[in-house]
Amino acid sequence: MEEKNRSLLTPREREILQLIAQGLSNGEIASALFISQHTVKNHVSNIYRKLGEHDRTKVALLAVGEEGRE
Repeated sequence: MEEKNRSLLTPREREILQLIAQGLSNGEIASALFISQHTVKNHVSNIYRKLGEHDRTKVALLAVGEEGRE
């Protein structure tokens, strides 16, 4: 994932991205962060748009790959 694209994410979106990378569902993310599933869905949609991807698995793999480079 290009750093410039990742820098477009808000801190909350980066947090949700990491939870996606851990394999959590939207419902599990909502429970973990004490927010609604609708809010999670909105964040996930924003992440997809900002990263130019529309596949949850690919976004998760990009996030995991980025962790390895930090």
